[in-house]
Amino acid sequence: MTRQALRAGLVGLGAMGRNHARVLAGLDGVELIGAVDPAGDPSGSLHGAPVLEGLAQLLALRPDYVVVACPTAHHEEVGLQLAANGVCALIEKPLAHSVAAAERLVDAFEARGLVAGVGHIERFNPALQQLRARLEAGELGEVYQVVTRRQGPFPHRIADVGVVKDLATHDIDLTSWITGRSYASLSARTLSKSGRPHEDMVAVVGELDDGTMVSHLVNWLSPLKERFTAVTGERGCFVADTLTADLSFHANGAVTTEWEALRAFRGVAEGDMIRYAFPKREPLAVEHERFRDAVVGEDSGIVTAREGLRTVRVSTAVLESARLGLVLPGHAGADGFDGTGASGASGAMADWEAWDPEAEARAVGLGGRHDGAADAEDPVP
Repeated sequence: MTRQALRAGLVGLGAMGRNHARVLAGLDGVELIGAVDPAGDPSGSLHGAPVLEGLAQLLALRPDYVVVACPTAHHEEVGLQLAANGVCALIEKPLAHSVAAAERLVDAFEARGLVAGVGHIERFNPALQQLRARLEAGELGEVYQVVTRRQGPFPHRIADVGVVKDLATHDIDLTSWITGRSYASLSARTLSKSGRPHEDMVAVVGELDDGTMVSHLVNWLSPLKERFTAVTGERGCFVADTLTADLSFHANGAVTTEWEALRAFRGVAEGDMIRYAFPKREPLAVEHERFRDAVVGEDSGIVTAREGLRTVRVSTAVLESARLGLVLPGHAGADGFDGTGASGASGAMADWEAWDPEAEARAVGLGGRHDGAADAEDPVP
């Protein structure tokens, strides 16, 4: 028996919204019934579906779910209206502009038993899916460090958030996802050079709840476009390029040398390098397929709203660390920033908006500001 097509709507026809429209228009089992955007659809990305004046008009068409691809500042307002009307939602990352807003969204959808997902698209990149599977299989042995670099040209389309919430959220989410661990502590520095109110560059160093080191370098002021993830461990190093969806493994060397001085200098020797072959599908298409299946009740492996909240918490901690010049420890002991341990059970979650990091730093002996410069270019409104 053929399943009746789901009715999907879209809010926002910017660069990402147009990509969502393209995928929705060709998605099996889904009918794109319309989109909301005050600028209309000058590019014709809706493939015949109507452009609507507002969310009320879209809700009148009785969608089963709506993709929210408007600016981050409007995610909460749109999402709460969808939840109030019993409509499932796939919300672009970040889930919301603040921790409090993200919490309200999670509560609204969970209270009504509605499916809510977040568009952390890197989870559906074939290179990272392969990497996660190989880590879970123990191919690397003990994991020591995760390093990511994400940089590229300035995106004029982004105006309401900085590089931390627009781009670094990808790295925060993928790091937790591929390792299955939570952030335990972090320190960050930001830089603003574009003349806009938000940060353009960020450097983050931190530790996961199992002691794994992490490092994230992110900026949107580079002519070099790069999406790099390296995971170093007991048996070597995995390297993923999510632009090309390539994954390689650099093994520790098994060949010994009789040259004592060289052996002492080299430490871990270079071994074989393997580049893996595997099917490569468009991550956005896979993301939409997973969400479609979740709406009809399947356990399809979407990024849940609660997972999106965790990433908003960590990204907020990144901005607070940069603003105050502090190392921020996680609350809730081994549960880290997000309040969920390795088992995934709920626990006490740190509220980074209500928390006073300076008071916490004095209490735990981390010290205060490094200097007064952090106030001059405060990336947090």
